[in-house]
Amino acid sequence: MRNHFSTIALVSLLTAAPLLAGCAAMSTSDGSARKADGTTDGSGRAVGSADGGRGGSSGQMYGGSPNRPNPKEFARVGDLKDVHFAFDRYEIRPEDAQVLEANAETLKANPSWALLIEGHTDQRGTVEYNMALADRRARASMHYLVSLGVRSTRISVISYGKERPMCAETSEDCWGQNRRAHFLVKAQ
Repeated sequence: MRNHFSTIALVSLLTAAPLLAGCAAMSTSDGSARKADGTTDGSGRAVGSADGGRGGSSGQMYGGSPNRPNPKEFARVGDLKDVHFAFDRYEIRPEDAQVLEANAETLKANPSWALLIEGHTDQRGTVEYNMALADRRARASMHYLVSLGVRSTRISVISYGKERPMCAETSEDCWGQNRRAHFLVKAQ
């Protein structure tokens, strides 16, 4: 009887462990990670679970719009420029703030456009870490655009991590090109 009880207890614990582990880090509304004790990371570094606590996988899409658009329906528009990020960071740098300000003006001048922001990383790091970091980069770009007056309901974000590099060389210059938020639009 004691062995049977121990087996049931072990199975119960093994079943509950993944659920409890998922509560260790959750995403806050500003895209930063919130730990189980309620603290956040204000450093701009990607921390917490790889999917920001949402249970996603590669290519997951999130954003202001409740409908998840098909990325294949979006196209590049020459007026919208990519923004780039420092290694292992997702803060908007001053030079990229200027790019986002120009992108916001273009988007406000074209209110019928829906926007898809793709988050990307360089090839270094694990798949899981890069998915989370790319999501934070896309969300940081989205929040900046919203702060400039672009409606959040027009914006969706998707994380590709290191899956879609622009440059395949092994150099800092090439890696810098891959650490980006990329902007695509479609007419609504």
